[in-house]
Amino acid sequence: MGGRAITDELLNRCRRDLLLNPYKDVVRNSIIKNGIENTAFNNQSALDMNYPFSVELETGKITNQDKSGRCWMFAALNTFRHKVSQEINVKDFELSQNYPLFWDKFEKANYFLENIIETRKESLDSRIVMWLMSNPVQDGGQWDMFSALVEKYGIVPKNIMPETFHSSNTRTMNRLLTLKLRESAKKLRDMGEKNDDDVKLRQEKERILGKFYDLLVTFLGQPPETFDFEYRDDDKIYRFDRGLTPLTFYKKYVNIDPDDYISIINAPTNDKPFLKTYTVQYLGNVLGGRPVKYLNVDMETLKALSLKQLSANEPVWFGCDVGQMMDRENGILDTELYLYEDALGTTFRLDKAGRLDYGESLLTHAMVFTGVHLSEEGNPVRWKVENSWSDKSGKEGYFIMSDSWFNEYTYQVVIHRKHLTPELLAAHEQPPVILNPWDPMGSLALMKGQIENET
Repeated sequence: MGGRAITDELLNRCRRDLLLNPYKDVVRNSIIKNGIENTAFNNQSALDMNYPFSVELETGKITNQDKSGRCWMFAALNTFRHKVSQEINVKDFELSQNYPLFWDKFEKANYFLENIIETRKESLDSRIVMWLMSNPVQDGGQWDMFSALVEKYGIVPKNIMPETFHSSNTRTMNRLLTLKLRESAKKLRDMGEKNDDDVKLRQEKERILGKFYDLLVTFLGQPPETFDFEYRDDDKIYRFDRGLTPLTFYKKYVNIDPDDYISIINAPTNDKPFLKTYTVQYLGNVLGGRPVKYLNVDMETLKALSLKQLSANEPVWFGCDVGQMMDRENGILDTELYLYEDALGTTFRLDKAGRLDYGESLLTHAMVFTGVHLSEEGNPVRWKVENSWSDKSGKEGYFIMSDSWFNEYTYQVVIHRKHLTPELLAAHEQPPVILNPWDPMGSLALMKGQIENET
């Protein structure tokens, strides 16, 4: 390997430079003893993040995804339950998060195995095959993937299919399911080398899916085919509805058409011009279901659409890079939260596009906007965020986001088409540009729950 190694001259220069800044010893000692976050914490930021909001939705109790990467499901179900709660007059009503998890795993298994059959002529060490093998049945997902699930399978109240140990602790389950799928991928590829018969390959795939279904029932329980919906509303009146299916429950009590909602992103990189649509290769769960599709817009447009939907008393599902400039305990998201540059005597100047292009930022978490505080001029100052990390983090589970953090680290919102201008609706109708599987706009669907599993 060419290049120039570290020399004694370079090391001596580094040591001499330390002596030129003796005042930094106090900061260094603080960082060594207390850590960079405690040293660089900006108390003014915490004081500025007040919880009163001029626009605020009424919400139920905070949910808890526990040790799983199901944020996208929890956020989507939290937007749905807002409507159901109003419909049935039960403030703290909750929908089952285990039910869509089951079907997501089952559909992802089929999606993965079909992709293995499709790519069986590719070399095992090709980037595509290696990508498919890397994470076949992770917890992550996207709004369109959730929509595909509910369109096919519906939803159910939480008491009809409650949490199990492994729905709330998915790590070991995912590891074993992944092992089974990689073993199955090898068998399908071996069969493909000996006999290129699609019929036999898919017969084997269906045999594999039968065993996979059995494993999912063992981990998560059997999804209901029919059920009775019984509850007592907030006026203490007993209500019941007999013989529902998950789809009839969805259509009767939620009655939200997923096609009415559009994923709007802000990805200001050169490869993604605004007012164009995008999808990500090999990203999905339900084969033949609703594909993932984004419309890329500037930040001003994305923010204006979010404000419009909140002002109409509708929550906003959004995706962001939650680990950036976050105080988890107090629930603060603010670009001024940590004065890293002052503490370390250096600069960190990658802009939003640069962070995406160079791997510094990507979508890691989905939550729900349920409020915003506007200035006298009508400009957003701070945003109220409903999270799914239980009521032990943030203010009883809610986070507060500065508008500057929104600009830098919010990448996606889901907006009802009635709030879009004719120009945006027309732009959304364009056929999407297909992005590589490893593009950062696909990252939320590929997260393994690293941040979530810290709970």
